[in-house]
Amino acid sequence: MRIDWWTLALQTVNVLVLIWLLDRFFFHPIMDIIAKRQQEADKLLSDAADVRDRAADERAAAEKASNELAAEREHLLADARKAAEIEHDKLLAQSTQEIKKLREEAAAGIARERATAGAAIIEHASDLSVEIAWRLLARFRQQDLLPTFIDGIGHELRALSVEARENLVSAAMEGHPLEVVSAAPLADLEIQCIQSVLKQVFGREVPMAFRSDPAIINGIELVGQNAVVRNSWRSDLDRIRHELNRDRQAHQS
Repeated sequence: MRIDWWTLALQTVNVLVLIWLLDRFFFHPIMDIIAKRQQEADKLLSDAADVRDRAADERAAAEKASNELAAEREHLLADARKAAEIEHDKLLAQSTQEIKKLREEAAAGIARERATAGAAIIEHASDLSVEIAWRLLARFRQQDLLPTFIDGIGHELRALSVEARENLVSAAMEGHPLEVVSAAPLADLEIQCIQSVLKQVFGREVPMAFRSDPAIINGIELVGQNAVVRNSWRSDLDRIRHELNRDRQAHQS
């Protein structure tokens, strides 16, 4: 077999030229395009990874914020429940105190009303008792008991201090006669008895004036310028009424 070296050489040159042309105008542009596409794909993948990472971070942040919000919500609800319980207890205690206060005020009001009613009853009973006593005592005749009252007025005068007796005498001697008050006009003998008793007490005769006042019921009352000496049923009833009123006031307090 005979080999044509020129033809082989030409074919070789043609192949080399073809390879150069393919490399120059086909493989390089294709490789550049592939490289660019690869870069673009890598960039897309990198961007996608960044987006995925950012999304994951944002999702984690959102979950964290959601958890914090839920925790804050639970904390606020717990605080609200605690505040509500405290306010409930406070209102309950306040209501209990107000109810207790109202009960105490009502009880005090009832007690005051009872005391007032009782005092009114006692006062009415006292007045009625004194009125009954006054009417009963008024039935006694002055003449039957006057000597006893005359002796009694002497005893009342002797119970005064020396200074008080001297004041009565001085006032009488200076133009203010000692006024003798009886329930009914006195007879001459009764006047003489009174004068005798007063002379014994004062040691001298004292100017006197006489008048009657049925309100004293029975007895003798001496009215001086600065003092009054009583020995009468009116004064006794006044003392009884005073004692009853004092007892009633002590009971109310």
